[in-house]
Amino acid sequence: MNVYSTKQIRNVAMLGHGGAGKTTLVEAMALVTGITKRMGNVVDGTTISDYDKEEIKRQFSISTSLVPIEYKGENGPIKINILDTPGYFDFVGEVEEAISVADAAVIVINCKAGIEVGAEKAWELCEKYNLPRIIFVTNMDDDHASYRDLILKLETRFGRKIAPFHMPIRENEKFVGFVNVVKMAGRKFTTLSDYEECPIPDYCEKNLTIYREALMEAVAETNEEFMERYFSGEEFTYQEISSALRENVLSGSIVPVMLGSGINAQGAKMLLQAIDKYLPSPDHFECIGVDVSTGERFVAKYNDDVSLSMRVFKTIVDPFIGKYSLVKVCTGTLKPDMASYNVGKETEEKIGKVYTLRGKEQIELPELKAGDIGAVAKLNVTQTGDTLAVRTAPILYHKPEISTPYTYMRYTTKTKGDDDKVASALAKLMDEDQTLKMVGDKENRQTLLYGIGDQQLEVVVSKLQSRYKVDIELSKPRFAFRETIRKKVEAQGKYKKQTGGHGQYGDVKMSFEPSGDLETPYVFEEQVFGGAVPRNYFPAVEKGIQECVLKGPLAGYPVVGLKTVLLDGSYHPVDSSEMAFKMAASLAFKKAFMEANPVLLEPIASVKVTVPDKFTGDIMGDLNRRRGRVLGMNSDHHGKQIIEADVPMSEMFGYNTDLRSMTGGIGVFEYEFSRYEQAPGDIQKKEVEARAASLEDADN
Repeated sequence: MNVYSTKQIRNVAMLGHGGAGKTTLVEAMALVTGITKRMGNVVDGTTISDYDKEEIKRQFSISTSLVPIEYKGENGPIKINILDTPGYFDFVGEVEEAISVADAAVIVINCKAGIEVGAEKAWELCEKYNLPRIIFVTNMDDDHASYRDLILKLETRFGRKIAPFHMPIRENEKFVGFVNVVKMAGRKFTTLSDYEECPIPDYCEKNLTIYREALMEAVAETNEEFMERYFSGEEFTYQEISSALRENVLSGSIVPVMLGSGINAQGAKMLLQAIDKYLPSPDHFECIGVDVSTGERFVAKYNDDVSLSMRVFKTIVDPFIGKYSLVKVCTGTLKPDMASYNVGKETEEKIGKVYTLRGKEQIELPELKAGDIGAVAKLNVTQTGDTLAVRTAPILYHKPEISTPYTYMRYTTKTKGDDDKVASALAKLMDEDQTLKMVGDKENRQTLLYGIGDQQLEVVVSKLQSRYKVDIELSKPRFAFRETIRKKVEAQGKYKKQTGGHGQYGDVKMSFEPSGDLETPYVFEEQVFGGAVPRNYFPAVEKGIQECVLKGPLAGYPVVGLKTVLLDGSYHPVDSSEMAFKMAASLAFKKAFMEANPVLLEPIASVKVTVPDKFTGDIMGDLNRRRGRVLGMNSDHHGKQIIEADVPMSEMFGYNTDLRSMTGGIGVFEYEFSRYEQAPGDIQKKEVEARAASLEDADN
């Protein structure tokens, strides 16, 4: 593969709903540019992008794949780095990594399916990062696909930015070509994406006039002179139209709509032409970071004549081909065998060979210029989000914004002794997937696996089995309840043991009451008069309480909010010891606790759910069913409402799946632990019984 300058590069993310046809469209582009001789198929598992075993098995994308395409553009050859992203929401971290290095996007919409949630989320991401975009409508070969209806829906949903560059030509209800609305010329497909000119059919005239008028309005709005000419009825030249459209597409104020059939490779060539003509090269943007040597903000154009700096935006860890760090070169030129410096970790990293990846294929390169995307192998400490630079010019770039995982399950290894193997394999999967987290919960003696959704966790289990030959089981996690008391009680604890020689003797009288502070396990005080318990035994008494609050008598959960006071007691000058007083305090605690109206406290989460206005009633009703308290609702000023509520953590289990089901996948939520509150009687009874049963099983 040739080396391309910054101006010759296009970094384009393919976005859209799962199953819309992104991977098939990438195959079509690879076919028409001669990368492949035969188009791969998702069902057969023969595509360039979906090469992983799990992707082939499930027939959808799980990871972002890089597919560089060399294309002879209007003004010379260009390289299009296509980032083919997953469409299913559980793998949103992959999309966010791709978006962080993309300079533009193609949103793929299946004409028959219409505007699905994945397309709406893709649009929102493009708006958030201000990315120029093209909408490519695929599946035009379906007889039931209505392009006109889709255009009306796009205009209703996304406003005046929508500009149809194409409209379909059908003969005998078959998709045979398109009208180029910009050039006002008919095109009839011959082979694949190749076409010949043809007359514009009469039945196209009505819609064509509407589309053309919308385009001319967009052109007129680019400057005052054009606006005057437009109102006076003057025609624009093709050159003026083309130039104005490019300017507007780059700024994001116009979004071209193109069409084709991915499976027949129709329209792929026009999409390549549009990417070349309308989408920006990296030199339209700036690299923004921090100069670590001065602490000042760093801003620079993508420029290959200065010191090297690059961002690692994705990691691939494969048991067979090894570890690859995918990078976007920001400044300078990346060459093989260079010394580089991991700025965040303050460590030298040796660069070996420089590659670009095309799916699973590694293509060696002599160098990568600023703005280009490639890969380096076997870096020691570097992870996704790190910056590599020259030690003398240590620039640190921001990490990609990755969604926080809120779905979690408890996992256990199926085979005894596999714990270390599983931990090692999960560490590799976490290197690849930033939304995957493993958390040790010592209190409940469980290990938790966090992800974006259930499907992602299911894929992880499958990958562990197929890649690393280890099996784990997922189950419902145990929740971190607490125990406390509701009334004041006094109790005596006497520990007396007589054996040969010295015996053991400790005697305490103590009061136990709520402290009012559920953040602190216990408060210990003493009010002993007259030396009934010598001062040197006070720490032993407190030690007894300290050990008892770790595991309460009610259900074995930690105790909080306890105030305990040593009131009185007695001792033996020979037999008393620290151990005896510790045991005496423990006996007093256990006796008093069950008499002091003990209760279970459950963890409460502060939850924020963001949904379109029409779903707010359903969501609030569901939160109430989960024993939640809705606190309020605020608009995000983009047609959505943010509902805030307090909900018991145990009721949030499985919420991700239910929320998607209620909102068609568009609702999102976040939460954080807030506090502990008393659990209702039925919940407490159920939990105490379950805990007793589990402890009995453990003993057996």
